[in-house]
Amino acid sequence: MKPDASGVLQALFDVIEDRRTNPPPRSYTTSLFQGGIAKIGEKITEEAAEVNEAAGEEGDTGRGHLAEEAADLIYHLMVMLAHRQVKLADVEQVLAGRFGISGIDEKESRSK
Repeated sequence: MKPDASGVLQALFDVIEDRRTNPPPRSYTTSLFQGGIAKIGEKITEEAAEVNEAAGEEGDTGRGHLAEEAADLIYHLMVMLAHRQVKLADVEQVLAGRFGISGIDEKESRSK
């Protein structure tokens, strides 16, 4: 059953975590976990470059392509999080803690 769009990120993360603990042999996610940080990181870098490229494309087609590449990037980032056993809720908590704080101020506070 496909989740509705409002819960799809958590549903996807749940599937990814399940692949980590119960790796099916014919699974792309399983192959990423087997490659470890190096392989997952390589895919994140590749997908980030594709997001940048798609962002420069014009019109509805360009926006659609950007959404597709962003989805690929988010998926691979989630695989890295699951590989390192960082929960999506942990990331959400960090983001929630930054609400109401200037991005510039928040960044400066991390470098002190």
